[in-house]
Amino acid sequence: MALRMCSFVRRMVSVAGVLPLRSLCSTSSSPLFLTESCVQQLKKVTSNNEHLRVSVDGGGCSGWQYQFSLDSTVNCDDSVIEQDGVKVLVDEVSLDVLKGSKIDYQREMIRSAFVVADNPQAEQGCSCGVSFSLKI
Repeated sequence: MALRMCSFVRRMVSVAGVLPLRSLCSTSSSPLFLTESCVQQLKKVTSNNEHLRVSVDGGGCSGWQYQFSLDSTVNCDDSVIEQDGVKVLVDEVSLDVLKGSKIDYQREMIRSAFVVADNPQAEQGCSCGVSFSLKI
């Protein structure tokens, strides 16, 4: 409970820009897990200098939403998750909300997309799977 509250408080303070992140909490970051489907799709759609960026932003019908983009810039606060020659970039604040999650690539009849699966910090989400609320 304390770790989840700490992550939530860090995110709120970061969004508000009130205090430096490290001044509130000191937690270690757990890695993200990339599925084989995610790795294979990234090999198809990225070049040597492009990586998948995963971030969490406020919004969506459940309060928070996942954002996916291709990016060639690694920022100083990014964690880089590398597997089988592909890289996923996650900023420090988003990693707190995503730690322990799986990044997957799902193919469905009406769409195919990168998704965050099994997020231990997420309490509930909308039917589209893009937005979620945090466990507090």
